[in-house]
Amino acid sequence: MDDKDAIIATQEERIQQLVKQVIDLQKLVEELRDEIARLKKNSSNSSKPPSSDIVKPPKARTKGKRKSGGQPGRRKCSRQLFPPEQVDQTIIHELPVDEVSRRGLTPLEETKITLQQVELPEKLFRIIEHRVRLYRKPNGQVISARIPKAIRKSGFFTPRMHALAGYLKARGHMSYSTIRTFLSDVAGLDVSTGLLCNSCTRKVGPALQEAYVQVATEIRNAAIVGTDETGHNNAGSLAWTWCQRSENVIFFHIDDSRGSKVLFEILGQDFGGIVMADFFSANRKFVREAGVLVQYCWSHLIREIRSLGESVYSSVRRWAKTLEELIRAMFRLWHARAERDPKRWAIGMAKWKQTFLRKVRRPPDYDDAINLKKRFLGRAAHSYFLFLEVNGVEPTNNATEQAIRHVVIDRRVTQGTRSWWGMRFCERAWTVAATCRLHNQSVFQFFGDALLATFGDTPYPTLIPENR
Repeated sequence: MDDKDAIIATQEERIQQLVKQVIDLQKLVEELRDEIARLKKNSSNSSKPPSSDIVKPPKARTKGKRKSGGQPGRRKCSRQLFPPEQVDQTIIHELPVDEVSRRGLTPLEETKITLQQVELPEKLFRIIEHRVRLYRKPNGQVISARIPKAIRKSGFFTPRMHALAGYLKARGHMSYSTIRTFLSDVAGLDVSTGLLCNSCTRKVGPALQEAYVQVATEIRNAAIVGTDETGHNNAGSLAWTWCQRSENVIFFHIDDSRGSKVLFEILGQDFGGIVMADFFSANRKFVREAGVLVQYCWSHLIREIRSLGESVYSSVRRWAKTLEELIRAMFRLWHARAERDPKRWAIGMAKWKQTFLRKVRRPPDYDDAINLKKRFLGRAAHSYFLFLEVNGVEPTNNATEQAIRHVVIDRRVTQGTRSWWGMRFCERAWTVAATCRLHNQSVFQFFGDALLATFGDTPYPTLIPENR
């Protein structure tokens, strides 16, 4: 009997060990599943930026995809000829004299345009030497005339050359060494990177300050503002480039913080407009403390739902796939709003909205799904459906993300800035350049006009048209 008790005790102890081992393995499996889900997240199924994708497999080509270039039936677009007043040189090509004689041809006064070419002048810059007249006073002392203030302030570069350096840096994604190489190779002009840096940060940057303040004021008074942010490297330290976009302007600001305090500084404590943003914590805090209306971005939400659709749990996958199908149907109807009867369209959209809310509020027992549900409880759901009620509010923040894409590319190419002055130049130049493009203005021309106004006390150019 004692042997049986010993065997039973041994087996019970072994069973307890196996139970503990099973529990530990189950815990490890759960951790590995969460890790796999985290590693599967990329820019297509989460709010992560494309630059964070380690490996991006090429998209498989589908059969029947149209070829590149003009499609059958499409009207050919040809460039219009330059008008006669823009033609600087005309060359008339004639047949050889012996051929004209042999064939008995009679030259006519008429010619026809066969080709117009655009040529660069051999020398792309002019050297202007400024001299001052000397004068002798009755007492024999020699004095000199004065160089105009605008010329003296401009320094080694004229305003147009400063504008070119600023344009290549702000719009061309060029580093100062690349600009230097470009000027040397193409124009035959040898300058230092220090001079180019000084041109951008100490000449162009201050000249754009007035326009920058105009845009900042316009953003504060805008009815609808989209906001987004991305990283910025300044002398090896991490900063953040904030972007705010309204109908008429695009504003950039570089700050050390990614917190909500930056939004309060940019938009103001008493901002009365509507914010379009992603579900980032700083945006949520600003909306909550400022008491403003917000439209959260559906593109970010859809990517998060797609991430849940790749879960290892079948219940989570089914729930996410159903949500994605409901969203697809809802936005299919939203895009067809111009073709539908307004009343019937509103009834149909309300139906899809309620169907989506019922489904999203009944998630499976999974943390990320439950957190998603909380966004749509009570009045919180209104922040995702504001676009159905207010004209001008879009369901996504894509327009602001498109505006900030230029900054992301610039960071990847130039590796950021190295000083306070460099950051101020970038935010001002990016702001002016983006706003100029909104109004079909020449960025280079505006840079030059702003420099002329700053150096010579002439009227400052208009960035935001009054008859917009």
